[in-house]
Amino acid sequence: MEFRLLGTVSVDTFTGPLPLGPAKRRSLLAALLLSANTPVSISRLTDSLWDDTPPLHARSVIQGHVSRLRALLVGADAEAYGVELVTLGDAYLLRLPETLLDSQRFEELLTLARGQRSPADAVLMLKEALSLWQGPALSGAFTGRPLQAAAHSLEESRLATVEQLAHAYAELGEHNRAAAVLRAEAVAHPMRESLAAALMTALYRAGRQSEALDWFHRTRRLLADELGIDPGHELADAYALILRGDPGPGTGRESGRNAAEGHGTATRGPLRTGGGSGSTAGSGAGPVPAARPAADRRTGPDDGTAAGPADRPSERPSDRPANTGNPGNGTGYVTSGSAGDVTGGAPSTAPSRPLPVPSLAGEPHPTDLLPRAPRGFQGRTAELAALSRAAAGEAPVCLVTGPAGVGKTALALQWAHRNQAAFPDGRLFADLRGFSDTGEPALIDVLREFLLALGVAPRRVPESVAAAAALFRSLTDRRRLLVVLDNARHSATVRPLLPGGTDCVTLVTSRHRLEGLIASDAARPVPLDVLEPPDSTALLAGVLGEDRVLAEPVAARRLAELCGGLPLALRVTAARLAGRPTWTLAGLADELADERSRLTFLDVDDTGVSAALRLTVQQLPQDAVHQLARLGHHPGSHFDPYTAAALAGTDPVVATAALERLAAAHLVTETGPGRWILHDLVRLYAHGMDPEGGPDALIGVLDHYIATALAAADTAEPGGEPCFVLPEDYHRPVAVRDFVDRSAAMHWLATERDDLALAAVAARTAGFHDRAWRIILLQWPQVVWRVRDSWSPLLELALDSARAHDDAYAESRVLNLLGWVLTEEGRTAEAVALLERSPVLARQAGDRLGEATALINLAVVQAEQGELDTALEDCGRAVELAREEQDAHTEMLALQHLARMQLTANRPHEALESARTALDLGPEHEEIARRVLLLTTSGEARLALGEEHDGIRLLDRAAEEAERTGYDEGAVRALQALLRVTAEPEYRKRYEQAVRRLTDNG
Repeated sequence: MEFRLLGTVSVDTFTGPLPLGPAKRRSLLAALLLSANTPVSISRLTDSLWDDTPPLHARSVIQGHVSRLRALLVGADAEAYGVELVTLGDAYLLRLPETLLDSQRFEELLTLARGQRSPADAVLMLKEALSLWQGPALSGAFTGRPLQAAAHSLEESRLATVEQLAHAYAELGEHNRAAAVLRAEAVAHPMRESLAAALMTALYRAGRQSEALDWFHRTRRLLADELGIDPGHELADAYALILRGDPGPGTGRESGRNAAEGHGTATRGPLRTGGGSGSTAGSGAGPVPAARPAADRRTGPDDGTAAGPADRPSERPSDRPANTGNPGNGTGYVTSGSAGDVTGGAPSTAPSRPLPVPSLAGEPHPTDLLPRAPRGFQGRTAELAALSRAAAGEAPVCLVTGPAGVGKTALALQWAHRNQAAFPDGRLFADLRGFSDTGEPALIDVLREFLLALGVAPRRVPESVAAAAALFRSLTDRRRLLVVLDNARHSATVRPLLPGGTDCVTLVTSRHRLEGLIASDAARPVPLDVLEPPDSTALLAGVLGEDRVLAEPVAARRLAELCGGLPLALRVTAARLAGRPTWTLAGLADELADERSRLTFLDVDDTGVSAALRLTVQQLPQDAVHQLARLGHHPGSHFDPYTAAALAGTDPVVATAALERLAAAHLVTETGPGRWILHDLVRLYAHGMDPEGGPDALIGVLDHYIATALAAADTAEPGGEPCFVLPEDYHRPVAVRDFVDRSAAMHWLATERDDLALAAVAARTAGFHDRAWRIILLQWPQVVWRVRDSWSPLLELALDSARAHDDAYAESRVLNLLGWVLTEEGRTAEAVALLERSPVLARQAGDRLGEATALINLAVVQAEQGELDTALEDCGRAVELAREEQDAHTEMLALQHLARMQLTANRPHEALESARTALDLGPEHEEIARRVLLLTTSGEARLALGEEHDGIRLLDRAAEEAERTGYDEGAVRALQALLRVTAEPEYRKRYEQAVRRLTDNG
């Protein structure tokens, strides 16, 4: 159980968030959590729940909310977690372990971060602290004055933490990262001068002086325009620093270290080639720093010579005074005269260091264990540059991660071969076979190969992993060496193989994210994604020849798309075509287009996409394998933990854990917080993992969509009559998403529209017609909101499913909505043909409210065709049916349309009375769309009665409410009516803006 204040006020449990309900209940919970384990008085809770004068029954309201909250906690087994909500006289106390409260964990992490001596460790803790934030503090609650103050305090703490994180990055010399974390907050808080000053400094130290100056002038103008003040001392000092060209403190750890190395040490910094080949500073994909001068390297394992060219000075241990040299710099002792002439006796001024490792072998020679450079390598300019940046630090560990077949090894080898001159002491390579049928090699075997390559005599190689790893670190302490560790599965496998020298670069590739290596060794991840289309076709051309690709450019691009930009799939495809010169690219594209056989065509011998994915999947725990197999049956394009849980028959907590494991293995990709996708080829592979589980997975996700859409509709339009009863064999999900407010519900409906359509199509194809029409009909709040947004094809699919199920109830309900949409689209004749059947079907099904809705929609069409008398009669009958069923929602809808028809019939008095009656039926904050339309009708009725002032006032009010809530359709109607009676420029401007929004939104 977890309590959250840093974002939406919520309680997360094993089965998902508790349905806390209205904002005031969340406010109550927030007030109790802010004073956790301390009694909170009724008066303080009252201040938190009401801004102005509280109602007379405030105490009763609070008691009701406490009772409901206590029931929710008891139902979630809160006592097992040490959580209890108790009454203490005139106060309430929420007891809980502080570790369950995100704001307390945030403060604890900040305290730990402040105590870290290492900036890298501080960065990790500060990032973890900020990851606890899921949005503005206390979201979803009604924030009275005490809660407003608390939210402001929490936000101030968050911003201070962002500034601390940027400072820690600056201490590490990672000024671009500092600028990145500061920019987002500086944009959101443009008048917070400390943020602007810190961002300017970070940009300047990252070499982006013009951006830094531009930010200063933007902030200065904003302060002058908005507040009429000049920049404070922080901004002014940052500006002065940039103008002086002063590097200031913390401009990079490398610069300070190099200064201490003294004469004869190569400067670290921008990447440069060795051997006088010229500088490539600023080239992101360029070589790593040049080697130090020959006399500046650690002695070799036997006679004291370094493992490098034979012309280095001879430096035997016997020539060296005791306790001289410094492992942190390059001058262990003073050299003068010709090469090899070492002056003994006088120790250097550098701190002492341990004596070198005793001789173990004869003089070694530089070694190169790298496989050959990959052939036909294409693109990856940004990733090569990222590797070069990652390799420029101190003893860097660069971590290339990505899914199977994405080209991790190819990228690592390409970078290594391009930067050969930067590693004169050797390049080591080991395939750790972390995702292989043959199993991983023993670590002692890998270390033995490395030690032998470094010149250690076979008899001197230690037998234990710990001793061999220690010797490897000692031998590499003063060398400039590249170590490539390919196909690592675990962080623990990599750590013993890390070299000891600060000038060594380690390059690790893995299908897993290896977050443990990031935490323990500050590994710098370089994620690898699929190729862009131009690079994909270039890879095909590299194997097939440009002429063959240029002859069929459209087919080549289609092949690239069908391979999903995955280099392994592209190479297999190219191999098939290269061996069959008579085949056309278009012909193979047609073969690949069939999803049932695509993976078969992407396998050649023992190499291919299926084989690569199988090796990844076989390393996963069973729960993750089960989740992946069920994801293969998902009809949509993306999924969240609720959707994944419904597919797998689990709960969101278990599903989230499985998704994290799959993401760590790069089998799913998180595109946003809680939003995941599958690569097309992974989806096809997953679909074949458990074909028998397809029907269960589909039913689970369909019923999940029904449950979630019902919750969204109930939140978006509370009080509305459900548009159907649930299917008899409906499977309620373990947990259903809790929508905080109407905006969240409407956002979900809009975001999920495409996947809901795909789910409906899949339901119809599988014969689940009772689910298909329900999933479509549940989107009615969004249909009403965006009525001209091409809903008719989807509703026609729903109608086909309702008829296929021979369900008069369903057919009537779908006809109601489809007929109304067709009417709004101007397709009146089609609408009439459908709507005339709907009341009859509703009566057959005994659906009186459905009959009322059908009569309303039919009356609307009749009115448009000039049959006003018939329309008024049908609409009046609908009002009677709704009143008999005591359904205020449907009665309000019928009165809304009746008022519009009465106005059209030149009966403004009756129209005004109908609109008033309708408005009295619904609370002001609900039914926004309907309220706007009723206000518009009332305003037009007032104008028709000659009451121009009141008419304009009501129309303006309707337009304002529509604009404020995003109901552009209603804004256009109200403003159109206003422009018929007034030429006010402001109304014209607002009308044009509303029309533009409607057009832009489809």
